[in-house]
Amino acid sequence: MINIPKGTKDVLPNQSCKWQFIEKSARETAEIFNIKEVRTPVFEHTELFLRGVGETTDVVNKEMYTFEDKGGRSITLKPEGTAGAVRLFIENGLASTPMPLKTYYITPCFRYERPQAGRLREFHQFGVEVFGAKSAETDAEVIFAASTFLNKLGIKKTELQINSIGCRICRAEYNKALKEYFRPHLAEMCETCRSRFDKNPLRMLDCKEEKCKKITADAPKILDFLCEDCNTHFEKVKSLLSANKVPYVVNSGIVRGLDYYTKTVFEFVSTDIGAQGAVCAGGRYDNLVEELGGPSLPAIGFAAGIERLMLLMENTGVSFPDGQKPLIYVAGMDDATRAKAFEIVARLRANGVNAEADLMERSVKAQFKYADKLGAQYVAVIGGNELISGEANIKNMTEGTQTAVKFGEIYSYLKCRQSF
Repeated sequence: MINIPKGTKDVLPNQSCKWQFIEKSARETAEIFNIKEVRTPVFEHTELFLRGVGETTDVVNKEMYTFEDKGGRSITLKPEGTAGAVRLFIENGLASTPMPLKTYYITPCFRYERPQAGRLREFHQFGVEVFGAKSAETDAEVIFAASTFLNKLGIKKTELQINSIGCRICRAEYNKALKEYFRPHLAEMCETCRSRFDKNPLRMLDCKEEKCKKITADAPKILDFLCEDCNTHFEKVKSLLSANKVPYVVNSGIVRGLDYYTKTVFEFVSTDIGAQGAVCAGGRYDNLVEELGGPSLPAIGFAAGIERLMLLMENTGVSFPDGQKPLIYVAGMDDATRAKAFEIVARLRANGVNAEADLMERSVKAQFKYADKLGAQYVAVIGGNELISGEANIKNMTEGTQTAVKFGEIYSYLKCRQSF
């Protein structure tokens, strides 16, 4: 017996309907916001994530699945979706297309970390990336898209938290203030925070160590250091959210875990899935396209972990649609009648009907039990007499009624009673 690798999870037949519902909701959200799908490879050159995600992040330092391929190239399984989407945008010359370019993806990602509720080593993201628009309206639209997606899933009890982490200009002043604040406390802080002090003190605010969190609680706030442009942008984002009745709170502690963010950052937070409460998060990254070799061009996006969304929905009693069920099961009694049942089912399927027939040579009684377990709404029985008459007896499994219907009219009979 070879077991599944730690931190991964199988999706069983009775669970796949949940995945399909979340993915369908993601695609429906993308459609109403005119966001088009992109697909990037599962693995990329490691340098993409070193430059894109940031060398001071936990993702790069601790969590990436990196290996050398047979050609001696350093390859990494993608730990998140944004860097690959930006690489796709640059490499395929999409900056020359009409702007903004609104894209989405549903993709597997990989991070080597301790598995916990809703957080696995292989996980899946629904992400949106919008390129080319710097306006506050773009920020608001991306947040609206995330909110619309969560509402489609039936997730209501989340809190939208927003912040601005400024641009390169105001971030430089803020980093100076952070260093002045943290310098006397460095000896008390963890090794990771000490290593970040010179390279990127902003990352220190994202530390999860309790001793460090106590120190960072009184650190200077980025909102006090915003330049005029960043402050005006953030105020307009807040105004747009308020005008469109999207409730939010300002949380100056949000910096996000990746280095590429600028200006607006946001999280939709729930307390129903444990300590890791963010179920959808994102922000603006106006420098990343240029840093990865493209033109100077603004961008913004968000991502939501599908496993975490599913856990939240299960924990809060949000209902999922039923999985697929056959509309009709056609039962036969012997070789000849099973052959006719198979023929009828084939015709029904050709017309788009979910239909089933016996593949196990069961008795008619056993076929009825199996059809009931499958949730079939109708069961048609064909015996010797039915072969002669050309009619099947169709039982409505909910009402218990039974009707004789000619073989060639079964599709019409079902269509009159169901919408498909």
